[in-house]
Amino acid sequence: MWNRDEQDSQFSQMIEARLSRRRFLVGTAAVSAGAFLSLNPIAKAFAADKQSALLNFEAVPVSTSDEIVVPKGYKAKPLLSWGDPIFPGAPEFDQSGKQDSKAQQRQFGDNTDGMSLFPISDDRAVIAVNNEYTNYEYLFDHGGDAMTADDVLKAQAAHGVTVFEIVKSGGEWKLDKSGKRNRRITANTEMMLTGPAAGHALMKTELDPSGMKPLGTFNNCANGQTPWGTYLTCEENFHGYFGTREEGADISADHKRYGIKAAASSYQWHDADERFDVAKHPNEPHRFGWVVEIDPHNPDATPLKRTALGRFKHENAAVVVNDDGHVVVYLGDDERGEHLYKFVSKHKYKPGNDKANRDLLEEGTLYVARFDMDDKELKGNGEWIELTYGKNGLTKENGFNDQAEVMIFARRAATQVGATTMDRPEWVAVHPDNKHVFCTLTNNKNRGVKENQPVGGPNPRAQNNYGQIVRWMPQGGDHTKSGFEWDLYLIAGNPVVHKGTPYAGSENINADNMFNSPDGIGFDKAGRLWIQTDGKYSNKGDFAGQGNNQMLCGDPMTGEVRRFLTGPIACEITGLTFSPDYKTMFVGVQHPGEDGAPSHFPAGGNSKPRSTIVAITREDGGVIGA
Repeated sequence: MWNRDEQDSQFSQMIEARLSRRRFLVGTAAVSAGAFLSLNPIAKAFAADKQSALLNFEAVPVSTSDEIVVPKGYKAKPLLSWGDPIFPGAPEFDQSGKQDSKAQQRQFGDNTDGMSLFPISDDRAVIAVNNEYTNYEYLFDHGGDAMTADDVLKAQAAHGVTVFEIVKSGGEWKLDKSGKRNRRITANTEMMLTGPAAGHALMKTELDPSGMKPLGTFNNCANGQTPWGTYLTCEENFHGYFGTREEGADISADHKRYGIKAAASSYQWHDADERFDVAKHPNEPHRFGWVVEIDPHNPDATPLKRTALGRFKHENAAVVVNDDGHVVVYLGDDERGEHLYKFVSKHKYKPGNDKANRDLLEEGTLYVARFDMDDKELKGNGEWIELTYGKNGLTKENGFNDQAEVMIFARRAATQVGATTMDRPEWVAVHPDNKHVFCTLTNNKNRGVKENQPVGGPNPRAQNNYGQIVRWMPQGGDHTKSGFEWDLYLIAGNPVVHKGTPYAGSENINADNMFNSPDGIGFDKAGRLWIQTDGKYSNKGDFAGQGNNQMLCGDPMTGEVRRFLTGPIACEITGLTFSPDYKTMFVGVQHPGEDGAPSHFPAGGNSKPRSTIVAITREDGGVIGA
């Protein structure tokens, strides 16, 4: 257990020594773009209070209003909202909540999340976007209290992925309902399993005795984009859809590790769709928790569940081509006390040969991270530990019978090899230099409380309400190497409420840019780090003065962080992609009006709140942020 006063004193000393305004981000020279991300905190200090040359916009203040607020000279316009038709002849959104499943199958899904844009021509592109989950209080007129079989189908149709074409007209990007690539992928779309777990006994069910053809994808959080033009969608909190009404049902320890319980699910799918009854079909949950690869250009292509990337609660998939051609994918498992992973492809990327590249995620090696845990340092070394059957204790004696089981039970494998438990590793982003990697650690109320989640290393605060961003540099700039160096890019906090304590945050966090729970992150071409939040919006107590969720922009050279956007009431800001010229930014607004909060975004009046993708542009037509 931890002592609050003692930890405050020790942490304050670390902050002063390691993350001071003049030593927060360090480089061998402040003017050297190639050196600015040196991870040696004893190197020359730089002037972190110097105004960033990258952040050329006027910061917006905290907001609690029910709107999108962007900087002076910018405008934000809804592109697509939950329930909007994406095909010719599809019905318009109905406020009553009485539309059936057939309507939802032809409309934009709910709770937009991670997304990627794929150019087709100068004035046409296709966007693939996740529809993570749905809010029954708005989806149904009965709020989920009188579920029918068609209601379950409607809820399943509101999940998954939406693929849609956009066209540029009059300087603005707009939905093209006639786009030939438009597609809805739902909880009932046929998929194909690939990799070591495909066809394994643990993947076989009564509906699919081959263990090769799972139906559907759901609770898709963030995403990835491959150099060969495919979309990676990541299955996160799949456990919440499985349940049972069978009293005394036996649930395995592995199911429990993923959060599956012998109780009724709030989604109630198991009442109308038997495959979600875990007591009757215990293998069905094994078919979820994967990264799914989708071809956004071919609406007839079968989505592929890539089991070589491991099964856990995936947040996103950050793809980088190493200098030697191997493809590396960084992956976070978004749960308190879980882990950070990377995948290295067996074969190499072949520029211009996308047909061959399509198989790169089928074979490879999965690793999990172990960080130095010195409780007096905010930097150190780390090691990627291989998760291969027969190595590092992944043997029959320790409960693993083959490589498929190592992938299906990746969490248990990570524990077996001694991986570091993390403060909810969410989005991972690779800097444009392809040598430095950043990951949001959103928060963790269990840090320092649970025995397996000690304070130290990249997780330096007990009962961490605010989160931090860790970054690392692979050994020699080689992403396939086992070693890396790490430090903390920033520590979020509230310097107004918690002056002089660990919970104030790092020195580049102040009353004008403070936030909690960094979640989505991504770089633009110039190297700006865009940071989206999914945190507490109560605006009181520990979170007083932080307002609604927001998006900020950071300069990795100077350490400056500036607020770019605030969202409407009770929303999360999530999902980020750009037009090819970086003059339009697409951002997701998820669950406005969550839990009945008084939002009517985006239509206003007395309308239902609806998750929405907004398109942000500059009034002068320039590059976002420049």
